Amino acid sequence: MAIRLAVRLTPRGGRDAAEGWARDETGQAYLKARVTAPPVDGAANVALVALIAKALKVSRGSVRIVTGDQSRLKILEIDGLAQADLDRVFGRP
Repeated sequence: MAIRLAVRLTPRGGRDAAEGWARDETGQAYLKARVTAPPVDGAANVALVALIAKALKVSRGSVRIVTGDQSRLKILEIDGLAQADLDRVFGRP
């Protein structure tokens, strides 16, 4: 079972951190995240996967970007995680 997570990524954000929830113009919730890595050669995506995996205490291989690897809004899929675990770490949107 995999959980899907919408994330809006800010590369070159000064630090690696998840910064809470926001909603887009359609009301869809997404997690705001920033990483120090630049958006060059996929470095920011790698940093995002590492950030989410570390926060959720899962392997990096369990976290993958399924859509949006070239945009700021990304959809991640995380294997082996329950919705309750996601809510415990990042709160509810």
